[in-house]
Amino acid sequence: MNKFITFEGVEGSGKSTQVKLLGEYLTGKNIPVLLTQEPSGTPIGRKIGDILFNRGHQAMCPETELFLFCAARAQHVREVVWPALKEGKYVLCDRFSDATFAYQAAGRGLDLDFIRTINNYCAERLKPDLTLLFDLPVETGLQRAGRRDAELKDPSVADRFEKEKLDFHNRVRQGYLSLCATEPGRFRVIDAARTVDMIAQDTRRHVMEFINRQS
Repeated sequence: MNKFITFEGVEGSGKSTQVKLLGEYLTGKNIPVLLTQEPSGTPIGRKIGDILFNRGHQAMCPETELFLFCAARAQHVREVVWPALKEGKYVLCDRFSDATFAYQAAGRGLDLDFIRTINNYCAERLKPDLTLLFDLPVETGLQRAGRRDAELKDPSVADRFEKEKLDFHNRVRQGYLSLCATEPGRFRVIDAARTVDMIAQDTRRHVMEFINRQS
């Protein structure tokens, strides 16, 4: 199928904005596309996400966090991703398995091989065909996320992960970069410290090159 494209990055990297902009761009070119996200890409996943991101759940242990993310992925793959791919659509997914490797393995220190085993089972061994990593210094990303949270009507819904220490976020970023080094053919690293328009241009270029190679 070769139509599964994922967007990854640390907090405040702007990837969610780029998913929406790219979706509009592809739709304008009459390219069939589905936009989705993890863990909240299904009704069940949204309920799981409410647990995962709630700032009142700081006592959640890493193992619980891992299994909740993977439970949401199991539902998401079966209910949303596979059906869209089978219909011939390009699927743009805001976070997927690489986020689990970066956050729960590199960030939390859980065993990477164990996570791969669990993820393969939950995701039915589905892997992205192209992954865009929006990379920037974690301090910059957290500042952006903080400004975004300040505009929320209900501050309690702000992301629990944003409250983690700087060392955690740096480990996550390095985890992502290590994944890129092991699979350079799949990843495209995009400088996310620039303007939204500049990032969008790079995103479109990488994705259109990928799509043109399919045809």
